[in-house]
Amino acid sequence: MSRASEQPDLERPHFEPFIALADKCARALRNDMLTSAHARGFTELAGAHDAVFATLPPEGARAADMATRAGITRQSMGEVVRDMARLGIVEMVPDPSDRRAKIVRYTDYGRKVAQGGFDHILEVEDMLREEFGEEDLATTRRVLARVRELLAGSPAPD
Repeated sequence: MSRASEQPDLERPHFEPFIALADKCARALRNDMLTSAHARGFTELAGAHDAVFATLPPEGARAADMATRAGITRQSMGEVVRDMARLGIVEMVPDPSDRRAKIVRYTDYGRKVAQGGFDHILEVEDMLREEFGEEDLATTRRVLARVRELLAGSPAPD
């Protein structure tokens, strides 16, 4: 008798689990953002750049703080920031409060790229609102925020 036949069968769910739906939805949204950016002429953008766009405020920030917000290592964020600096999307300038540290901020070109992304986010929001209605969209937001709270063990930030 083989070892494989000695093990009990796994009881998989007979439906698409929430985690799979959420993951596929997140991937579809990220792919849509990248496709839109490329269509807007920003063909140099890559999926890895999302970590910066999602965490860099208009006034700039330290890469270490951005890494914490993105949930990635400082080294990973540093790689992405350096790549985006090479592309002319961000620049690193001395932090006035700590000359040893650097602040990451958008270049003029980077602001144009980021604004294109924000415009697309608003377009997607409008599409979802049109497809599902304001009430269902608001319910979806509340459900997703609550799932995050339940699994993270603390209230979701606003």
